[in-house]
Amino acid sequence: MAPKAAKAQATLTSFAKGQKVLDAPAPKRSRESALADGILDPEWKSFLAPLLASPAFENIESFLEKEYSEGKEVFPEKSNIFSAFNFTPLKDVKVVLIGQDPYHDNDQAHGLCFSVLPGVKVPPSLVNMYKELVTDIPGFVTPSHGYLESWARQGILMLNATLTVEAHKANSHAACGWQAFTDGVIKKLGTEKSDIVFLLWGGFAQKKAKLIDATKHKIVECAHPSPLSATKWWGCKTFSKCNDALIALGKPPVDWKLPFAPPSLK
Repeated sequence: MAPKAAKAQATLTSFAKGQKVLDAPAPKRSRESALADGILDPEWKSFLAPLLASPAFENIESFLEKEYSEGKEVFPEKSNIFSAFNFTPLKDVKVVLIGQDPYHDNDQAHGLCFSVLPGVKVPPSLVNMYKELVTDIPGFVTPSHGYLESWARQGILMLNATLTVEAHKANSHAACGWQAFTDGVIKKLGTEKSDIVFLLWGGFAQKKAKLIDATKHKIVECAHPSPLSATKWWGCKTFSKCNDALIALGKPPVDWKLPFAPPSLK
């Protein structure tokens, strides 16, 4: 083959190979992308993009894939893992309430810390929260349920440090990467945003204070409402203190009152 013809043939071959690459089907989306798709608010997804691309999130993805493949029951349901972000758009966040681990019994957890689905017995910590609310917030009437969505809809990011748990095994997912992810969420809010009230209940949550720029935000600390620390919880007035802090920031207070009857989620 003449030199010019050989060169032309090589060019065509190279083009054909490149075209095959262009025409090849796009790779399947990773489970990381699928998990991140559970965050529905575009602003949240953009804000959290560096965290969603982090090694910690990859570890979470791999860990959950293994749990599901082994047939383990995981709470909350997949569609509720990111309820904290979906019920409280980023632009509306004015309070961050930090919990620790999702409830691990059937039909309890739905992605908001301290909250349980309608029809489920109110857990002990939430019982104590209601008792404090009765003495702290005038007119508060203890509801017949533990469903706290109305708080989230008012701008309270109700964020557990760990977002999933194996059924009936408390803290079973605490080391899979969730806490690095949620620490990242708290740090980004605590340094990049301003005028948020952070409610830190108990020693675990209070360790997160180092992630928050206290010159930009208000931090309200008190004991945890668990029966194990209730003697220090009573009289803490964390709910009215939260509202006082919001008013000082020029924001409307939270209406902590809840409907007596549980809502229908059908």
